[in-house]
Amino acid sequence: MYKRLAILFRALIVATCVGSPQITRADVVLMMAEEPGCIWCARWNDEVGHIYPKTGEGRAAPLRRVDISEPLPDDLALARRVNFTPTFILLDDGAELGRLEGYPGDDFFWGLLGQLMDQHGVAYDKPEG
Repeated sequence: MYKRLAILFRALIVATCVGSPQITRADVVLMMAEEPGCIWCARWNDEVGHIYPKTGEGRAAPLRRVDISEPLPDDLALARRVNFTPTFILLDDGAELGRLEGYPGDDFFWGLLGQLMDQHGVAYDKPEG
């Protein structure tokens, strides 16, 4: 009886860990699609760019910049073409999970990014308040 309980307990632990929707691997990144002369990209850089790596979101999904005037890197698989800059694409191992098109200002950016990360199970340290 003890042996069966031990096996059942181990199976339950494995099922719980495997079934977890949280993505915490280092291969999750936030790609910023940008292009030369993009004023909204420059605004994002001024308002968010310097703080992003220091945030929970930035630690969970480090920023990767891609210039859309250049060919798309071979290691990326996007759901569709990027038409607007900036476009922020949440990637897991190079595959698109979801995207935010445009930059609506820092107040909206953080909320929308948090929703995107929550929707796709990307674990990050959320700010208090």
